[in-house]
Amino acid sequence: MTPLLDYLRTHGLELAGVISTVLGIWLTTQRRLLCWPVVLVADVIYLEVFYRARLFSDALLQALFVVFTLYGWWHWWRGARDDGEIAVVPLGKRGRIGGLLAGAAGAVVLAQVMVRVGAALPWLDATLASYSLVATWWAARKHIANWWLWIAVDVIYVGEYVYKGLQATAVLYAGLVALAILGVREWRRAAQEAQAQGAGGSGAGMARSAVEKNRQCL
Repeated sequence: MTPLLDYLRTHGLELAGVISTVLGIWLTTQRRLLCWPVVLVADVIYLEVFYRARLFSDALLQALFVVFTLYGWWHWWRGARDDGEIAVVPLGKRGRIGGLLAGAAGAVVLAQVMVRVGAALPWLDATLASYSLVATWWAARKHIANWWLWIAVDVIYVGEYVYKGLQATAVLYAGLVALAILGVREWRRAAQEAQAQGAGGSGAGMARSAVEKNRQCL
């Protein structure tokens, strides 16, 4: 029992971050507005975890996540349906290219900051941080592409956190890869259902128009 209590005293805050992150991402896969306040809690917890561990570049990323999370919460709240779910919005080729270029530019800028704060792996940290922000932005804008980008980023994060000695967080990111795969499936299904309903609605509308025209002819 003592080892468990010792672990909780030492890693309790990190464990709370793991739980809140998993819950928040799962709610995101289900397109629920509640995901954002839960993710916000996780962001704040990890900001403190990374600051205590003197991982200042990671702490900086979490501070930026707080801003992006607040935006996502606001944007989803504006577009929430009556049932509380969020409609998936397509991301065009220009948006994908623009996001990837923004991620590259952001990586260059963040790398300079991370070198100054003494990050262990400044360019890797900067690249992952920048594209994590792009993925968060795409999620806030309700684009399914956010999940594909998260899969790529989180796979690399698993190895990085093992290297940094944050095993619980490494396990978390392995789980986030699985959740991102679930997110692709769930959001794709929602988009297909919405498209089918839209096509059905258009067909019904055309049928009603034809009936009205026939009535006028009679």
